[in-house]
Amino acid sequence: MSAVTQWQHTTVLLTEAIEAIVTQADGTYVDGTFGRGGHSRALLAQLAPGATLVVFDKDPEAIAVAQALAATDARVRVVHAGFATLRDSLAELGIAKVHGLLLDLGISSPQIDNPARGFSFRFDAPLDMRMDTTRGETAAAFLERADERQIAEVIRDYGEERFAVQIAKALVARRASGSAVRTTLELSEVVARAVKTREPGQDPATRTFQALRIFVNAELEELEQALSATLDLLSPGGRLAVISFHSLEDRIVKTFIARESREVVDRRAKFAPPKAMRLVSLGRTKPSDDEVRANPRARSAILRVAERTEAGVSA
Repeated sequence: MSAVTQWQHTTVLLTEAIEAIVTQADGTYVDGTFGRGGHSRALLAQLAPGATLVVFDKDPEAIAVAQALAATDARVRVVHAGFATLRDSLAELGIAKVHGLLLDLGISSPQIDNPARGFSFRFDAPLDMRMDTTRGETAAAFLERADERQIAEVIRDYGEERFAVQIAKALVARRASGSAVRTTLELSEVVARAVKTREPGQDPATRTFQALRIFVNAELEELEQALSATLDLLSPGGRLAVISFHSLEDRIVKTFIARESREVVDRRAKFAPPKAMRLVSLGRTKPSDDEVRANPRARSAILRVAERTEAGVSA
């Protein structure tokens, strides 16, 4: 069995996301995080023969699945890139506007469950953590070159880890001894010794692994770039739907939608008309109790939806 088919993924908030985003059956849509194609296939089931679905992913294994789907459905266009490239990649395809854009953030089950990818402390494997294994710096390479301050900042800022300084000191001390951390088990053991207390049921390494993954893949920076691009890409009445899984992501999405969903008054130009809001928030949705029981990984998911207004939309 190939790696592409071996590692399965259960799509989160599937029905809710598709119902939120589809407003025009013959429109143009974007799935910014194809994964194993759960959302994309559900989208295609709702779209007309003349519709277009552009799917993005950084993961070569996900792209292989996407290309297989495109070979059987002419509506699908595949982009091997992260969603930070939305504006440029769509322009290369001759697409200026879309009717809906879906982002399912974070890491997928196949990435977690495949030991070779180095995302999980449940298996011993090389400490990679790159979503796109064809480019970029691995987590091990970062820990081998970064100084104590840089490591502590990453673990604190992206993992919200209160023991970030202690963990960084331990990692640098191990490196200085001639044995830099290069595997998931080695990292987990170092963190376990440095973290003195942890919430019941949470592994001491959880926050550190999250932090390194987010940093290595520039996840938050990419999210901010993609959200900004949606203001230009969405047609009036077009929908943005974002599924996030932890507070850092959700805070960025919530702040973006809130900021763009209100009029802005320029206090320096007292009599100028206010800058009209560019989005209308359509609220948030969390998984049902039944979905969480069936798929515990869905428990922290939040779906936020917004609609593009007419304000400032160019032809």
